Amino acid sequence: MSSASYNDRMKSSSAGHRLLCLLPLLAIPAFADPPKRTNRLAKETSPYLLQHAHNPVDWFPWGPEALEKAKRDGKLIFLSIGYSSCHWCHVMERESFEDAEIAKFLNEHFVCIKVDREERPDIDAIYMTALHVYNQLAATGLGGGWPLSMFLTPDGQPFSGGTYFPARDGDRAGQPGFLPRIQKVQEVWKEQPDRIRGDAQVIVKYTKAEMEHRRGSAALKLDDSLPKEALAALAEEFDPKYGGFGYSPDGRKPKFPQGSKLFFLLDRLRRTSDEQAKTMLVNTLEKMSLGGIRDHLGGGFHRYSVDRYWRIPHFEKMLYDNGQLAGVYALAFELTGREDFRRVAAEICDFVLRELTDATGGFYAALDADSGGEEGKYYRWTKEEIEKNLPPDEYSLFAGIYGLDRAPNFEEKYYVPQLARPLSEIAAEMKLSEPALEQRLGPIRQKLLAARGQRELPRTDSKIVTADNGLMIGGLADAGRILKEPRYLAAAEKAADFVLSKLRTADGHLLRSYAAGEARLNGYLNDYAFLAQGLIRLYQATNDKRWLDEAFALTVKQIELFSDERGGGFFFTSNDHEALLARGKEVVDGAIPAGNSIAACNLIFLAAARSKPDFRSLATKTISASVTTTQTSPAAAPLMMTAISELAKQ
Repeated sequence: MSSASYNDRMKSSSAGHRLLCLLPLLAIPAFADPPKRTNRLAKETSPYLLQHAHNPVDWFPWGPEALEKAKRDGKLIFLSIGYSSCHWCHVMERESFEDAEIAKFLNEHFVCIKVDREERPDIDAIYMTALHVYNQLAATGLGGGWPLSMFLTPDGQPFSGGTYFPARDGDRAGQPGFLPRIQKVQEVWKEQPDRIRGDAQVIVKYTKAEMEHRRGSAALKLDDSLPKEALAALAEEFDPKYGGFGYSPDGRKPKFPQGSKLFFLLDRLRRTSDEQAKTMLVNTLEKMSLGGIRDHLGGGFHRYSVDRYWRIPHFEKMLYDNGQLAGVYALAFELTGREDFRRVAAEICDFVLRELTDATGGFYAALDADSGGEEGKYYRWTKEEIEKNLPPDEYSLFAGIYGLDRAPNFEEKYYVPQLARPLSEIAAEMKLSEPALEQRLGPIRQKLLAARGQRELPRTDSKIVTADNGLMIGGLADAGRILKEPRYLAAAEKAADFVLSKLRTADGHLLRSYAAGEARLNGYLNDYAFLAQGLIRLYQATNDKRWLDEAFALTVKQIELFSDERGGGFFFTSNDHEALLARGKEVVDGAIPAGNSIAACNLIFLAAARSKPDFRSLATKTISASVTTTQTSPAAAPLMMTAISELAKQ
């Protein structure tokens, strides 16, 4: 099945709601296109916000100006949250936010706020939680995702929302249109404002409860029982045929790399030589490396696969994924000796150094999924394009190994290069060694990479995000140490120098992001914890005490700013952050690890490395504060399981 058709169906299950569907539509006349102009986003530095700076929608960034205007004018807020490499964010922009009729209605009746979720994960977390609450209360059967489209009262309370909406009813089969939606919402606000305020009060109540219920703590037995339960729970999710976790037998459920689970399996294998952990780890890493989710020409991994088989990706490339996977594959090579894992780790690092590294040393956030207005256009090939760029003997070799001798695998006419079997098996069949086969394939891939580089490039989200840089510093440190590659260690050190000098204030506070020569926004727990962990791994790779000292200083500042002294653990936002609807505490490891999991691991390491027994006590309280999650769903916090294992060992 094509990526496009699958994604269409995915979006049909995560857009819209039922609350206002029975209300009559307002008849809105068409308006002439207004002259193109610049809105307030032109003063921002986020590449994502700047992409919307010339929309006819009168966008505001999140801040006092927009929030005060909504209260003053009694207008509803339309909040749109996305990120630079989000395909469906671009689609909604083209279809709705560039539409003159829709923009005119939004500008007249709403205060419109655009948020980059990577700059403001605090706002994203609150309103994504609110959307899930809304969907549960309204029994829509729908989920979340981006773009996140939320409607708020003038005082910022959510009452309705969805994800992607096509512009009008009928534009995409089965999906309600955005214009009718905003017309309905405005009609109800005009005629029944108390109904909307009542809905908002209920949603806010449950949103706060959902975000703040994790504040409690309880005594937790610090032994191997919970990590064993987590391993058993992962085994239930594991796809024994294609690797990875969470799948549908029909193959239509997307799969994500889930770096936190892979690190947990590595930890179990290292500690216990557990065969079940090894099977799940090796199978997943092998199958991921074969599929189209891996960029076989340029290195690195796309964000996720739209199918069970890792074949067709959603094509954006995120730094936070590749930072984690660089370390995972390097550590897996260290434990297994598998040459293919070493090669994948090196490819990831080389990709990041080539395409996601700023001249200053910092690492960019992402590459877009789209180029030329089409998803995956940069990465896909026709058979004829590849034939044109290779002599016949090289084409024949490449085609047989990377699937061009089979039917097209993307949109029924294109190829996303991928392997059907590991190169070691193919080499044995050809009576070659794996290095000998790779020696023949390497130059062929380089030719195709050079040809691909002549195409229109995907946009780069050139924000340098502190937390994501911490993950990449750690991945490069592990790869540099294990692969004995000084370039990777030098790049990690240069990035660490950049972040510590440009994204840290004189009083030790971290800032969230750097773009257009400016560092801005309060750092979050993840920024402190991920950067500290990256520096710890850099210290382990180089034995340079400076990195240990910097990790310790960051952790001391983190404790000062984020500690929950009553409940244990750490809040996501600092105690000097702006007041928002709720103050959450993340303990679930998703595509990005939970800050509390990484913080607990850091505290345990620093307690021993710096002879700080009080850090061990803080780690214990952090683990105990996650008890609601770890005891009911241990596989939801796999990195907290590694912290438990380490604490139990000491």
